[in-house]
Amino acid sequence: MATYSPRLSRLIEALRRLPGVGPKSAQRMAFHLLDRDREGAAYLRDRLAEALDGVGRCPSCRMFCEDGQCAYCTVQRAASGQICAVESPADLVAIENGTSYRGRYFVLMGRLSPLDGVGPEQLGLDLLGRQLAGGEAQELIIATNPSVEGEATAYYLAEMARAHGVKVTRIAHGVPMGGELEYVDSGTLAHAFSGRTAV
Repeated sequence: MATYSPRLSRLIEALRRLPGVGPKSAQRMAFHLLDRDREGAAYLRDRLAEALDGVGRCPSCRMFCEDGQCAYCTVQRAASGQICAVESPADLVAIENGTSYRGRYFVLMGRLSPLDGVGPEQLGLDLLGRQLAGGEAQELIIATNPSVEGEATAYYLAEMARAHGVKVTRIAHGVPMGGELEYVDSGTLAHAFSGRTAV
């Protein structure tokens, strides 16, 4: 079995943190960056440092934003009276690019999973509860993934909204069971979104 220098080993381990990157892929990336594209590696390092320092979360919808300026929390979007709850930033982008929806969002950054220690607090549901209680929201659109945890999260969100007198809808299940929104084609996603039903 090959042994690497400590710095190279740490680089390979760091690259393995990326989704879908196994040991061989991480090794290939590390060798490529060090052997053939040191300029690209430096560019990647600088952009990553820049993003870590300058990109935070919106205090209202929890989406990534810079300088407190969130493109998804405008007055025009709030005027719709709709909040769409999604599991991840990738799901928000999928809906934004694949549908005509232009209301507000709430990014859960996960889904309820008690076995993994993910409860309402980790999903920011106290913040969502305050938004639902504020009187501006007229409809909560639940766009969690159709997995067991996604369905449990949807049920919890629906109960929260009902407790505040807010209409609840769920996107239609044109999305396959166990599928992830970010991988669904835009036509299927648009159909599922426009065909959402009351919960």
